[in-house]
Amino acid sequence: MSTKVSDHVLERLRAWDVEQVFAYPGDGINGLLAAWGRAGDKPRFIQSRHEEMSAFEAVGYAKFSGRIGVCAATSGPGAIHLLNGLYDAKLDHVPVLAIVGQTDRSAMGGSYQQEVDLHTLYKDVASEFVETVTVPEQLPNVLDRAIRTAYARRCPTALIIPGDVQELDYSPPTHAFKMVPSSLGVSEWTATPTDEALRRAAEVLNAGDKPAILVGQGAAGAVAEVREIAELLGAGVAKALLGKDVLSDELPYVTGPIGLLGSRPSYELMRDCDTLLTIGSSFPYAQFLPDFGKARAVQIDLDPHMIGMRYPYEVNLVGDARATLQRLIPLLETDRGGREWYDTVAANVRRWHETMDRRAGLAADPINPEYVARALDPLLPDDVILTADSGSVANWYARHITMRPGMRGSLSGTLATMGPGVPYAIGAKFAHPDRPVVALVGDGAMQMNGLAEMITAAKYRDRWPDPRLVVAVWNNQDLNQVTWEMRAMEGAPSFLPSQEIPDVRYADFARSLGLEGIRVEKSEDVAAGWRAALAADRPCVIEFLTDPAVPPIPPHATWEQMEATAASVLRGDPDRGSVVKQGLKAKVQEFLPGRNRR
Repeated sequence: MSTKVSDHVLERLRAWDVEQVFAYPGDGINGLLAAWGRAGDKPRFIQSRHEEMSAFEAVGYAKFSGRIGVCAATSGPGAIHLLNGLYDAKLDHVPVLAIVGQTDRSAMGGSYQQEVDLHTLYKDVASEFVETVTVPEQLPNVLDRAIRTAYARRCPTALIIPGDVQELDYSPPTHAFKMVPSSLGVSEWTATPTDEALRRAAEVLNAGDKPAILVGQGAAGAVAEVREIAELLGAGVAKALLGKDVLSDELPYVTGPIGLLGSRPSYELMRDCDTLLTIGSSFPYAQFLPDFGKARAVQIDLDPHMIGMRYPYEVNLVGDARATLQRLIPLLETDRGGREWYDTVAANVRRWHETMDRRAGLAADPINPEYVARALDPLLPDDVILTADSGSVANWYARHITMRPGMRGSLSGTLATMGPGVPYAIGAKFAHPDRPVVALVGDGAMQMNGLAEMITAAKYRDRWPDPRLVVAVWNNQDLNQVTWEMRAMEGAPSFLPSQEIPDVRYADFARSLGLEGIRVEKSEDVAAGWRAALAADRPCVIEFLTDPAVPPIPPHATWEQMEATAASVLRGDPDRGSVVKQGLKAKVQEFLPGRNRR
């Protein structure tokens, strides 16, 4: 039997060590589906409930494995459905390959059923590389380039294969004019700045008295070097949310997350520092960085297209974080005098942890959402992988989860789209089937995407040696983050037709699938609920009935924002009594010494 184009596509994916493809079937990829049957399901076809979930699962797999994530979908609607997940990959700089079908070549331009101009559609999301295969000889070059580009540029790429092309006999490119041969693999490579650039960076860092470091996901391969330079400079280290798992939160100088979802010590670190070193981060919110002109600054980033933005950096070092720091550290002064700045940063961190304890300990009706995350924190396994969804739950993940060495975590950092929490977790389980995974999601995201993907978890649970996949739902029947943004930014009360959502029995749904389901309705049962979920012998959904009136107060909340919130309440917010009470209680915890207060 002859080898078809579709057979060669799967063969080439196997040669690139692709072990699974997250996908959903459709007649636009019938040729590929037939090839999967002939190939004995290698690479494995992982069936989601929706193409968007396939893309999110590929992103989650790539984030937690360090390898390319691959997704596939049919032509027209299937290809369109992939887009949100692919944009998530683009904005968070994750290597993903999308393989999509297309109508037969003979029907193109004929306004045929499900005919969409996919090349134009994908030209933005897969801007680094998108190609339509029209003849077999284009392979393997276009597939190899798509994979190499995804790795090198840390981006999504796309391969569009018309249905009739999938079923053509494969013939490789020949040694002839206008043929493009190809080869497998790419060596590891490291970029480093010039000696002169490193010398200028060292001069800036040596001149500072109050240094701050901001790390993002680009610093993940330089943990030891980041620690060394932080301790050498006596610097505090703040973390962009995509870099939350880069450095342990147990270190006394790590101030935690930065930004609207950040910590008070990170805000103070940036407000008061006179020197800033940014490593592997493109954190976009300049208002959370030092005032322009107040601090001298150096940036390190591997991507020359992403460097020099966000802040007026004096020296921009293009290079791999680990290799660049290894060359920079010997140029720094070892005798830096007093420790007043370091001691101040460490004291601010201790005070923040005390504040978080007090805020989590406040009474709420029925359960304080901060307490749910705080109670989980000490129970997390050392090798856990955490995913967080967008919404108010991202605040609790950012502020209450203590990252320790060996733990991993991520969320939709730049697109901040709703719904990736559960599919990320499923992708993580395929990346590390022997590790526990915990997804932290709001009820809005669970209703949007999570419920259906629990069916996917049930379908594949037997493939995971460690059965622990815990999906935790903060059930408050409110699209809470937007509700609070309306109050704080617009001075508008909660608009119930848009913000109120149905009360779904998430635990019951999980049990209907043969999974574990736990419903927690009282504060005193939270810790026991977490222990039961983490000990379950199968994927588990645990839902907590939480109070929507507990505000995700930003660390820098201005009086103007607090006044706007108060004004919205007075103008008729349906939950105005609880909002005032919880908001004042939460904010005042920053000014109280000592133990928890209720």
